[in-house]
Amino acid sequence: MSKVIIFCAPSGSGKSTIINSLMPREELHLAFSISATTRSPRGDERDGVEYLFLSLDEFRKHVAKEDFIEYEQVYLGCFYGTLKSQVESQFAAGQNVVFDVDVHGGMRLKEYFGDRALSLFIQPPSIEELRRRLEGRATDAPEKIDERIARAEYELSFAPRFDRVVINDDLEMAKAEAYEVIKKFLSED
Repeated sequence: MSKVIIFCAPSGSGKSTIINSLMPREELHLAFSISATTRSPRGDERDGVEYLFLSLDEFRKHVAKEDFIEYEQVYLGCFYGTLKSQVESQFAAGQNVVFDVDVHGGMRLKEYFGDRALSLFIQPPSIEELRRRLEGRATDAPEKIDERIARAEYELSFAPRFDRVVINDDLEMAKAEAYEVIKKFLSED
């Protein structure tokens, strides 16, 4: 039976790096969840590959029919959501579905899938270290970093509600820990 792996973390915690180290591990049979969105494709994004691109009307019809496991409006008029049918088709293909979502989406997914889901919270060793990492990226203005730090402090309050917290103090150790936790979870009946 296919399962669900839910990843949540504050920006700059190393979540994407950890996920990307796990995806090629063939024995885990992992595949990213393909979310639906009302935003337009960017760059080389293709419908049904990176996202399912829906019009606002189509999205609202799915909401009315309760087709979503979870969804939210991220920006005015820009919605993202997880269609039940999409996850079921990934399960039918024998894939274990990986979600990279915010803490609220993670909570809703865990509630929906129950024991079929493993929720992982990737945590930085400290807020100070997180700030250092964000500043080191040199991709955000100082006020944007302050926003991300404030958001991180809020998100960190949710960590105890996850099945497992992986502290990314040492990236290689965090990758190894996430791999072992997921491998064990997937081997359980």
